[in-house]
Parts: sequence; C-alpha cells; structure tokens
Amino acid sequence: MSVIVHRRDLDFLLHELLDLDRLFATARYDGLDRPMVTGLLDTAQAIAEQHYLPLAASLDANEPRFVDGRAEIMPEVGEALRAYADAGLIAAGFDTDAGGLQLPYTVTVAMNGMFNAANIGIANYAMLTTANANMLNAFGTDAQKQVFLPPMLEGRWLGTMCLSEPQAGSSLSDIRTQAHPIGDNRYRISGTKMWISGGDHDLSENIVHMVLAKIPGGPAGVKGISLFLVPKYRVGADGKPGESNNIALAGLNHKMGHRGTTNCLLNFGEDGDCIGELIGEPHNGLRYMFHMMNEARISVGHGAVMSALSGYLHAFDYACGRTQGRLPRDKDPETPQVPIIEHADVRRMLMAQKAAVEGGLSLIFHCAMLVDLKKVTEDEEERSRIGLLLELLTPIAKSWPSEHCLEANKLAIQVFGGYGYTRDYPVERLYRDNRLNHIHEGTYAIHGIDLLGRKVRMQDGEALRLLVSDILQTIDGVRADDGLDAESRHLRAAVDQLQSTTAQVLACADLSRGLANATLYLDAFGHVVIAWMWLRQALEAQKRLRPLPGENAFYAGKIAACRYFFRYELPKAVRQLELVASLDETCLDLSPDQLLAR
Repeated sequence: MSVIVHRRDLDFLLHELLDLDRLFATARYDGLDRPMVTGLLDTAQAIAEQHYLPLAASLDANEPRFVDGRAEIMPEVGEALRAYADAGLIAAGFDTDAGGLQLPYTVTVAMNGMFNAANIGIANYAMLTTANANMLNAFGTDAQKQVFLPPMLEGRWLGTMCLSEPQAGSSLSDIRTQAHPIGDNRYRISGTKMWISGGDHDLSENIVHMVLAKIPGGPAGVKGISLFLVPKYRVGADGKPGESNNIALAGLNHKMGHRGTTNCLLNFGEDGDCIGELIGEPHNGLRYMFHMMNEARISVGHGAVMSALSGYLHAFDYACGRTQGRLPRDKDPETPQVPIIEHADVRRMLMAQKAAVEGGLSLIFHCAMLVDLKKVTEDEEERSRIGLLLELLTPIAKSWPSEHCLEANKLAIQVFGGYGYTRDYPVERLYRDNRLNHIHEGTYAIHGIDLLGRKVRMQDGEALRLLVSDILQTIDGVRADDGLDAESRHLRAAVDQLQSTTAQVLACADLSRGLANATLYLDAFGHVVIAWMWLRQALEAQKRLRPLPGENAFYAGKIAACRYFFRYELPKAVRQLELVASLDETCLDLSPDQLLAR
C-alpha cells in the first residue's frame, strides 16, 4: 500500500466525478487521453516514492543551517529536485510554445499531490518556482520571459515570492522596501523581507525573487506597491548568472514543520546595489502578485490535504495490524486481542480523517477543473462566471483543509496512541508539517475577512448566487431512490442559513461588528461547500454501486463518508452561522485587561 496516494480515489475524482475526458475533447488538450494521464501519474508516483519519501525523516531531523552567511542543506535535496525537473514536471502545465507539456492544471495538481505527501519540505521549492514562472509568463516582458523562463522551467533556477516584512507581517500596506528608478526599467532595491520560503540555498544556479516594493512618490498603502524581478545573481548578456546582486541572507527561521524548506530573512541592497526589473506597470504589483498567491493558496490547501492523506493511510495500516484489547461484549482475558480497527472509536477517528481528506481533495480538484475550464471555454460570459466562482472558492480551498485536515493529522496520532507522539512513526512529523499551512499564504482570519468582507460582496453578491445555484442544482438532482433525501434536505437548510446569515451581516452598517466573526463564517461556509462535495461524490457512487459488485466497498465507503459528514460535521456549520448572524460582539468588545487583568 502506498502511503502518499490512494490511486483508486484519484481515479474516481478525475474520471468518474469530474469527467476529465471532456478536457481531452478540446483543442487545447486534444493530444491527451486517459492512458497517458495514468502513465504520467505512474511516473510522478515513482519519482516521489524513490527520491522524495526516503528523505522525509532525515531532512526533518537535519534542517538547513545558517553557516557563514549561507544556507547549507542536505545535497540529496538537490538530487531529488533534479529528478523532478528532469521529468519535465516544473514545466508540465506550461504551453508547449513556452517549453512546457501543456497538461491540464487538474492533472498537474494530481501529480504534485504525491510529492506534497512524500516530502513537502522539498516539494515547496518546485511549487514556488512554478507559481513564480506562471506569474512571469502572464505579466513579464518578452525579454524577461526569454531570459528567465527557460532556466526556471528546466529547474536550473528556482523562484520565490517576497512579500512580508518584519514590521508589517500580513499588513502589506505597511511594507517599507523601496525601489529607486535607475533607467531602462531597472530599479535599485533596498529593504528587508521576512519569512521567505526558498529564499536562499545552493540547490540551483540562481534564485529568482519576485519582490513587492514601493517606488518613492507613489500612492500610499497597497495602491503604491509595485512588483520587481530580483535575481540572486545578476544575469549577463549571455543569459548566465554572474556577480552577486547583493541580497544578503541575514538568518534562517526554524519552523516546527516544512523543515526541508529554507525560510529566510533577506536584506536587499545592504552592501551594494541590488538591481531589479519592474514587472508590468508601476503600482500594480499587488494585482500581479495575487496571480501567484492565488495559485499558491490552492497549492497550500492541497498540501494540507496530502499531509492528512498520508497520515490517514499510515493510521489505517497501523489500525489493521495493531492488536489491543477486546470488544465490549468479550470479557474473557484469555481470548486473543483484536486489531484496534475493530474498536468503534478507532473507526470513528478513521472515518473523520477520510471525510476531511477525501472531501478536501474533492474541493481542490473542483477548483483545479474550474481553472482548466476557464482556459478552454470560448464563451466570455461562462469564463466570467468561472472566474467569479474561483475567486469565491479560493480562500475556502486554502483555509478549510488547513484547519480540518490538520485535525485529521491529530486523529492519526491518536490512532497510534503513545507511539504516535514518537519519531518512530511519521504521523507526528506530518502533523507538524501541516500546522504551517494554517498560516501560509494568509492566516485563517485574513481569509475570513477576505471572504465576508469582499468576496461575497463582489458584483452585488453575484459570486455567491452562482455558487448557490450550482449547489441547488446538485440537490435538485437527488432522486427518491438514491437514499440521500435526508442529506439533500440538510444541505438545502444549510444553504438557506448561509444566505440569510450573509444578508444579515451585509446589512450591518458597522463594518467592525459585521466582520467580528468572519473566521467562524469562513469555517461554516467551508463546511457547507465540503458537504456539497460529499453529496456529489455520494451521488456518483450511488450510480455505480450496484452494477459493479466487485467495487461495492469503495462506493459504499463514499456513501458512508457522506452520511458521516452530514451527521457529525454539517450541524456545526448551522450553529456557527446562527452565531455569525446574531452579530455577536463578545470578542469585539473585549479589552486586553479583561483577557488578563494585571
């Protein structure tokens, strides 16, 4: 049994639920078919299991070190990345005329998930490079793309994004890094960036930083932010890295997880000129950066799902083999102990993991398919509809897995009992790795404010109306003989509560009060969306249950997981939405001395 992927579930999501074949009927992807996708997944799995997975424990125990101003990392990391790049996986989603394989985003997500599960500390370098290159491809000049894209897609150069600063954190309007024009679209960059994943290492010939900075004299706040391409080494006329660009590694941050990924404090222009090139137009940097961030946000949510999937697979295997105790009806101490999977509460914990993992993965693939459909549709109105849905679902795709798939990792540890807390088994490492996803690419609270403060208000609520319409279409498709009437009724009630809660908050004139419980709103909204994902999976499973008796267990498991989610989890969302609708001010009105009187 693989501990990084459940291929049967992957096939179900790609080919039965999402009907990947419909993409192959389009001009963009007409050279692809299911056997080719299967072969690509086989290749990705083999590389992940041979090059990434064996390093997971040792890299976690031997994290990068800060030595003489440099980041030292295990050389095997570079070898693993080379195997990934040599297989064309960094370039997999890029158009053929850019040097890529022109694969659907849905397929690249499926492949990259295995690397996330095998060793997310290594996978981060490739993920950031791909997102960096995508942004450059979208907004860079032809000259910039000609110089920087090929070596990144080949994996010879790696990429980062540099947003946060020590004094600003998530408040990008307060960044201080500056860019002074020196002519020919070039700028002198000066300032400090913090929490930069992959910001320094010796794994590649060069590192391409995408840096947010302000041009003096520009508008205040986020409207004055521009985006710059700043390589670690200046690139000569021959296209090769040359002298240092004066980006100094000031230190490494040692995190509880993702230990294989260097996390850096960088000083730009501290000991000489640091030269960057403007990307796009001045003062539009945040819009460009969101192109990279939104891709990374789906990737973070996917990483959270895959860390939980690996924990679930380990926990299931352990529960099947570990014997302990006897069933309540058997009091005879002379009888053999039973595998712990026979105990009801262990099954409950495994089902909770399954519901979170397979529900979260369904959402990630739903978003990935929307990305693909937006690319291939020729109908401008449909493209706009898909774009709105993606904007609405992205904060949920990032945030819900980072909360609830982390809980799945917690339950995996519990299944192992005392052993789960030791390094003898990987579940404690997977939990630590997953804990970081809660804050990567925006904290839970930021995405809650984004969802309730902006996304559900877009175009007078059009995005929410579109999503509700899609959910109701699924509900209306439930037939009497599907055995899912109760689930369809509960989901309809939850959607009604979501709509009424949203209307009550949007009617509140006091914005601070209206957003005081935005995090609860995000969490409940996510539960409603995941319930929808589960109803879709259960309906598809129900259609296939009887004709294929040999696979009844797989499909019956989908239906059981759907019922679990609706009975154990969805009611929590209704209660949270009721609290949000009440515009409760308990937390808003708290004073610091009430939290801890001195």
